[in-house]
Amino acid sequence: MNIIIGLVVTFGCIFGGYMAAGGHVDVLIQPFELLQIGGAALGGFIVSNPMKVIKDSGKAIGEAFKYSVPKERHYLDTLGVLYSLMRDLRTKSRNEIEAHIDNPMESSIFQSAPTVLKNQELTSFICDYVRLIIIGNARSHEIEALMDEEIETIAHDKMKSYDALSGMGDAMPAIGIVAAVLGVIHAMGAINESPEVLGHLIGAALVGTFLGILMSYSIIQPIAAAIKGVRSKQNRLYIIVKQTLLAYMNGSVPQVALEYGRKTISSYERPSIDAVEQEMMNPGGGGEKAA
Repeated sequence: MNIIIGLVVTFGCIFGGYMAAGGHVDVLIQPFELLQIGGAALGGFIVSNPMKVIKDSGKAIGEAFKYSVPKERHYLDTLGVLYSLMRDLRTKSRNEIEAHIDNPMESSIFQSAPTVLKNQELTSFICDYVRLIIIGNARSHEIEALMDEEIETIAHDKMKSYDALSGMGDAMPAIGIVAAVLGVIHAMGAINESPEVLGHLIGAALVGTFLGILMSYSIIQPIAAAIKGVRSKQNRLYIIVKQTLLAYMNGSVPQVALEYGRKTISSYERPSIDAVEQEMMNPGGGGEKAA
């Protein structure tokens, strides 16, 4: 919603100010200039990125428009799953715990946390490291180094769409100049025409530069920045898992280990201690519902 509001404000101010100053909007309507700039930018985007990144860029744009960041329910579900697994690690046999992490889709622990179960990457991340804890041979600092490496890899993959769109946005002003040069060439070919015709052609050529800059700094770059913000917040769930499990490996009881994870959440979104305690007593039963 913020993206839509921002775009409305941007276009309203730019074109409203232009018309208020006496400008004619019909001069700015240059579909062929838009085709040249948009087509060249899209072509370069396709050339420079593999198909997986292109598809993920579409998904990332959708996430940015929906602002698909973790809500309180996501945090509580993640903490609730970790608490249940850590509790079972202390009280149940290895076979019982392995039943949960080998088949999380059928696990009562994961079924009580639908937002975690829906996130396959996060579910696999939790299961993989709980499995390493069960094995018991790895030291906490070794697990921490491995977690850091994997989280960095996940973040890098998630940011590929941001890098791709940001690169396309950076190129658009230059592509707009190319379109403007082509427009000037067209205008020079009609140098013998009347001043009215020649003026219209020169104006159309200058619109190319305008569109390139507008599309870059007022559309593509802001959307790319929104994608970066959303994906960064999504990555926070992995940090919660990391800090919680490391605290448990270093000797903290499950209730205290959860605090290590909870404190990594931004203060603007962090669930209260009471909400976390309620979640431990009634997994999946309280807090904000997933959007």
